[in-house]
Amino acid sequence: MASNPALIVVDDEVEVLRAIARDLRRHYGNDYRILRAQTGEEVLEACADLEKKGQTVALVLSDQRMPGMSGVEVLRQVAPIFPDAKRVLLTAYADTDAAIQAINSAGVDYYLLKPWDPPEECLYPVLDDLLADWKAAYRPQFQGTRVVGNRWSPDTRRVKDFLSRHQIPYRWLDLEKDEAARKVVESHTNGSPLTLPLVLLPDGEAHENPNTPDLASLVGLQTEAKRPFYDLVIVGGGPAGLASAVYGASEGLRTLLIEAEAPGGQAGTSSRIENYLGFPGGLSGSELSRRAVAQARKFEAEILAPVEVTALRTEDDYHILTLSNGNEVSCHALVISSGVQYRKLECPGVEELAGRGVYYGAAQAEAVACTDEDVFIVGAGNSAGQGAMHLSRYAANVTLLVRGEDLGKSMSQYLIDQIDATPNIQVRTRMQVREAHGDEHLEALTLEPSKGEGEEERVGASALFVFIGAAPRTDWLGDTIARDEHGFLLTGNAFEGKASWPLERPPFLLETCRPGVFAAGDVRSGSVKRVASGVGEGSVAISFVHQHLAQF
Repeated sequence: MASNPALIVVDDEVEVLRAIARDLRRHYGNDYRILRAQTGEEVLEACADLEKKGQTVALVLSDQRMPGMSGVEVLRQVAPIFPDAKRVLLTAYADTDAAIQAINSAGVDYYLLKPWDPPEECLYPVLDDLLADWKAAYRPQFQGTRVVGNRWSPDTRRVKDFLSRHQIPYRWLDLEKDEAARKVVESHTNGSPLTLPLVLLPDGEAHENPNTPDLASLVGLQTEAKRPFYDLVIVGGGPAGLASAVYGASEGLRTLLIEAEAPGGQAGTSSRIENYLGFPGGLSGSELSRRAVAQARKFEAEILAPVEVTALRTEDDYHILTLSNGNEVSCHALVISSGVQYRKLECPGVEELAGRGVYYGAAQAEAVACTDEDVFIVGAGNSAGQGAMHLSRYAANVTLLVRGEDLGKSMSQYLIDQIDATPNIQVRTRMQVREAHGDEHLEALTLEPSKGEGEEERVGASALFVFIGAAPRTDWLGDTIARDEHGFLLTGNAFEGKASWPLERPPFLLETCRPGVFAAGDVRSGSVKRVASGVGEGSVAISFVHQHLAQF
């Protein structure tokens, strides 16, 4: 009901106002909101408020003779706010000349005489025609969350990326290109500058540049655990973690999954995964994560996001996790599937332009903004190939910069074939970025041969997407779990000689040096960095969890 278009009626005579509102509600109440006002000022305030909330007005019906502001003036001032709304003057017989003049000079659509009885003959037929015309041209405004900001703002990009990865529908309003964006900002300034991005919730509530925890709360994400103790806690919501959550919860374990950013992990940002078993047409990473999250919740697994785990300690047989919000949760069994993050590109200008043309990871959130532009990708793995294919649908040209001799050593053949067959993708081997240039945003790149053979060259670029290997997300563990020289977690017999094992039984295949703490997916040393293998490890880990829990 709240999102239905509004019909506004204004009359300073209370009895007349009540009567016409009653007649309008009886005939149009199922499809429209009927709003009443006694003065022109009230009408204009109501219109401004509706516009802020992203709602609309279909028709304004105003009495002509009112103190302060005449009906014609009310309708004239409504027009700039809702230019498509139908405007009708309600007048006495003596004012028909003024009404006719208003139609000619003020763009009023019609005038009605008092009294309008019976409404079936004197009111509804006229308004039915006007509303039918309005409906024919009406394009409903988006009623969900809206984000207003600048394309080159890192905070705007953070908010958009957060909403996208959590699969929360939103409408992006670009201040540089969208007149509607400028009108929204003007309506919320109240005489002082705004801190962008501006996030507008469906109920019209506005928030200036909310931080990530606040944004999570505003859109209704769960960030607090419901209980202090669980049979199983999973840290990391990528394919391995989600698989552990599905199998653990479906097999009766009280299960909590904690994700620092958004469910899906790095795989969740992939634009297209075409070699995942059972999906011959391929599926996006976001679709895979959406399905997995729904499946985990079906079995009553709790999912906290975005919440970081900052520390781990073990007391007796309980593993206790400290969370970024200051809370603690404990468990009998812990699966660490915190995944990896892309390594930084170390060259001049890149850090300064991060979020302003230089992006780490997949290109989904930025692809449309790159329409008809020249963009570059650094990397040679599957993620880089998937990003290139996705961007090629929008960008004029996509250039893949590869340090090595070819793509064959690091990218799946199906992606290589697709890239070869895509005319606006160019692969430049033995090439790397030397420097990024730009003031407010990325404007150009200096490229150089990776082997030092050849000349540097400067090329125009509006975006650079970086996929250059990954570092494990394990810093939060300190020295509690044995790791290899790259920071990946050692499991099974692999930690022998680096950490002691306190039990008589040998460690399980996916068990770390701490009994009851398991590792699965990309964060585990020696794992195969593929979505399917992550899902497999996450599900297999649960069989070891059951064996561990059997001792309690």
